[in-house]
Amino acid sequence: MSPRLDASHTPIATSTPPPDQLDHPIDLLDPIEGLPEIPPYDEIGPVDARALSKTLFERLESLEEGTHEYSYVRNTLVELNLALVKFAASRFRSRSEPMEDIIQVGTIGLIKAIDRFELSRGVEFPTFAMPTIIGEIKRFFRDTSWSVRVPRRLQELRLDLAKAGDELAQKLDRAPTVTELAERLGISNDEVVEGMAASNAYTASSLDAQPEEDDSEGALADRIGYEDHGLEGIEYIESLKPLIAELPSRDRKILSLRFVANMTQSEIGEELGISQMHVSRLLSRTLVRLRKGLALDE
Repeated sequence: MSPRLDASHTPIATSTPPPDQLDHPIDLLDPIEGLPEIPPYDEIGPVDARALSKTLFERLESLEEGTHEYSYVRNTLVELNLALVKFAASRFRSRSEPMEDIIQVGTIGLIKAIDRFELSRGVEFPTFAMPTIIGEIKRFFRDTSWSVRVPRRLQELRLDLAKAGDELAQKLDRAPTVTELAERLGISNDEVVEGMAASNAYTASSLDAQPEEDDSEGALADRIGYEDHGLEGIEYIESLKPLIAELPSRDRKILSLRFVANMTQSEIGEELGISQMHVSRLLSRTLVRLRKGLALDE
């Protein structure tokens, strides 16, 4: 059961923020007179939560900070407005961090908003608190969630690019170009490219990461490799080097002109002052010699 302000001994809810964020947290408090009964938190709608919060803020202003009554009212305000934190955290459900951690960070933002809120400003508490909650969550991602540390300027640029990209994608019905992003943010194309490159440092995957249960493929390291057919050619080249070095200079010249310079046999004949037929015989003899040399090595 959730706490009731008119109960003889009212327990603080178990999901209250960490002790270092509360003023003198305690387990049991005496009832506070002059406050309405608070039903279970999961049964309170947004309108009722807003009205109860206003009443609690009025009472909080009259209490002395550090007292049991002040702590109780403050903690009750936290519990009463946790829905704001969950709503803000839902915007970041696609991130890799656990939702419990995001809610915990957002709750710290909620506590800060409660401590700074003043009824005299004439602003509804959800309107005042939401930017603080979201800002705290974004700061958490910006400062602690990067796989590779990058300058703060690039971290902030990544967020700006993501926001501008979403807005332009909805407007243009396609992914925006680098130039369009640069014009939207008032920066150069090079800065946009730099921000996009920095985004790659946000998350990293382990090469040993296992796929999902319904995935028949192996680990990531087993899927990113490919067969390099050029390796076989390198092996032949290294085996041919000593065999070519043993050839007469004219035969090496013919090989170079034919397979490096890509000259025809007629062009080679003109270059060396011999007939095309003679070039053909010399080239055939040389290739047979090289094949036999490779066969002996194998």
